[in-house]
Amino acid sequence: MPKTSARLLSLLSLLQARRDWPGADLAARLEVSSRTVRRDVDRLRELGYPIATAKGPDGGYRLSAGSELPPLLFDDDQAVALAAALQSAVVGGGGMEEAAMRALNTVRQVMPSRLRRRVDMFQVTAIGPTAAAAVGVDVLMTLSAAVHAREVLRFDYADADAPRKAEPHHLVTRGGRWYLVAWDLDRDDWRVFRADRISPRIPNGPRFTPRELPGGDVAAFVTSRFQGSSATGGWPCRGEVILHAPIADVAPFAHDAVVEELAPERCRLVLGSWSWPALAAAIGVFDADIEVVGPPELRDAFALLARRYAAA
Repeated sequence: MPKTSARLLSLLSLLQARRDWPGADLAARLEVSSRTVRRDVDRLRELGYPIATAKGPDGGYRLSAGSELPPLLFDDDQAVALAAALQSAVVGGGGMEEAAMRALNTVRQVMPSRLRRRVDMFQVTAIGPTAAAAVGVDVLMTLSAAVHAREVLRFDYADADAPRKAEPHHLVTRGGRWYLVAWDLDRDDWRVFRADRISPRIPNGPRFTPRELPGGDVAAFVTSRFQGSSATGGWPCRGEVILHAPIADVAPFAHDAVVEELAPERCRLVLGSWSWPALAAAIGVFDADIEVVGPPELRDAFALLARRYAAA
């Protein structure tokens, strides 16, 4: 029979892995008696874990949500994933860097050395601007709650003369800043608001029926707005190439492009521009050999630039 402390951790892990557990199944998995399972459940309750008992001929247990946060148990992969996500938040901007750093230090401190080594090998490099105005966690939670509840948001907006009313649909992050994508009731149009300029007014307004975002894709919509377009098609010219260069040499200068690693010395680059020659020229700034995946217009633009450069 395993020691009590190890058995409690095993029991907690099982309860976290499945919604309902018959007592007999827990006893079989832990290789103990049903009476021992009942005692261990009582010990976990004393530690703050809200474990409900299911009545019936078989009996059973369920780990419920509680009013306080008890100690948590993660397997190795979950712990590493959590630390990696926190490290990304530390360098990613958005106003929660300090809280993410404190959480990361807390998680890392209690990790066994084998996991700390895995976490320390995970290094995140921020792509694009991250020096953005901080947004209070309470503001983000208020905006997120309004999006989830589909409630009209009333708020003051920096430099605006009057309070605003909008139907919040999406809370997104881009370039180290948080943005609210909402239907502006005062202007009868879609707007992208900077979250750090929003001061919510309490309470929220009435519930609303969600509208269909133009194009249906929030990422494309926000990108098009930053490109100065009211449509969702983004850049009129968009192409794909393979660069013979490490992704680490490409990503810091790719801005809004999509970069995907194919091999240690090769990566895929997808980006757009206002014309095909401009797109070819933008790709040419990378000091690497280029394979054009498509479309043919991009290949023709490279040929055009080659002739121009040769003539120059």
